[in-house]
Amino acid sequence: MKKQFTAAPVTKNEKITVTFEDLTSEGMGVAKVEGYPLFVADGLPGEQAVIKVTKVGKSFGFARIEERLTSSPDRIPSKDVKGTRVGTMPLQNLRYSAQLAFKQNNVKQVMKRIAKMPEVEVKPTIGMENPWGYRNKAQIPVRQKDGKLVTGFFRTNTHELIPMENFQIQDPKIDEAIVKVRNILQEFNVKAYDEKKHTGNIRHIMIRRGFYTGEMMVVLVTRTAKLFPQSKIIPAILEALPEVVSIVQNVNPKQNNVILGDETIVLHGEDVYHDKLMGHTFAISSRSFYQVNPVQTEKLYKLAIEAAELTGEETVIDAYCGIGTISLSLAEKAKHVYAMEVVPVAVKMAEMNAEANNIDNITFEVGAAEEVMPKWAAEGVKADVLVVDPPRKGLEPAFIEAALEIAPERIVYVSCNPATMARDLQLFHEGGYSVGSIQPVDLFPQTLHVESVVALTRNK
Repeated sequence: MKKQFTAAPVTKNEKITVTFEDLTSEGMGVAKVEGYPLFVADGLPGEQAVIKVTKVGKSFGFARIEERLTSSPDRIPSKDVKGTRVGTMPLQNLRYSAQLAFKQNNVKQVMKRIAKMPEVEVKPTIGMENPWGYRNKAQIPVRQKDGKLVTGFFRTNTHELIPMENFQIQDPKIDEAIVKVRNILQEFNVKAYDEKKHTGNIRHIMIRRGFYTGEMMVVLVTRTAKLFPQSKIIPAILEALPEVVSIVQNVNPKQNNVILGDETIVLHGEDVYHDKLMGHTFAISSRSFYQVNPVQTEKLYKLAIEAAELTGEETVIDAYCGIGTISLSLAEKAKHVYAMEVVPVAVKMAEMNAEANNIDNITFEVGAAEEVMPKWAAEGVKADVLVVDPPRKGLEPAFIEAALEIAPERIVYVSCNPATMARDLQLFHEGGYSVGSIQPVDLFPQTLHVESVVALTRNK
């Protein structure tokens, strides 16, 4: 619970000399004045700085650094300060080993604070040999500046576009492709979207690239279905980017912050490109969820498969199966897999992927996990192992209740949000499960995000 101060011991625009004590889960430095926390961008623990208070609240305030007096031994030069301004690389000033320790500590803290289980071991975060250029997908806004198309990213908490061509954490070939596509659209006088006037056409350029296959997909997100002159734009993209196997136009006519609209028009090939993961080939559409860091995803999924402890005799439920990325590997080691996913197109692709990889011991079902799971429980479905890989909001209470009713021997929880994972682990623990050690995996170097894998065992 946040401490309420009758009166903050600082005032707006006041300058103070402080020592940073900690980092928030958002990567901001924490300094305290008479117990009152001030959050400051680009402040690392142990550093002294003169700061200027910018905002004062009842429980905490914000400030900015005016002068850094000392530097942390973990501070390193930023590769590109733009990445800090737009929020794509908030931890780039922190030595990578320290980033991994920071993420491990985040998981420890939520297990202590939210799960009330400080005794659970949180292992050191598994990192990357090269924590740069790992992203296999980019969706970049396009705007008009001085009569030219500009690509980049929005400054944090604003809609001010900062021009960027090298994002550092993206596959360099994707960065190159964005610039080439943008320049082709410029050449043929395609107008950029103006969100205030709701005019212009090209809103975003999305590029997806197979890490193992090299296949590339180009998605042009437009305000209207018109893309003129399409007959010249498509050949120009294919000539500039020979690895492109799919060009898709996505139409989003709404004046909102959502990137993709409901209408998809295939301009070249099919709405599919391919990549490999865990020895399987996957067809991936413009809308498919597919982990953006293939190297670390393989480490994550291998840990999840190992944690399931399959012998070939088990019935497994894979909740949130997506296009089948975990399901296929589970099926190779299990008797049968029942998999569910709320997106119908994803289920269709999961079935295609299972067939393409000659795997026939999976049953897929369309539906929200929190609805399908209680239905299966009511039907008397039994499972030896339950694997969950939920979105950031974690598991719904109805899902957890149904899981406890089915009572699998083991539950493998793959998490992208330590806080909701900790909340859910506490509920499973109260429901009769022992929580094993937690293994964080860094899928998003230079950022604040961390994935985790943990196995739970039903108490006898």
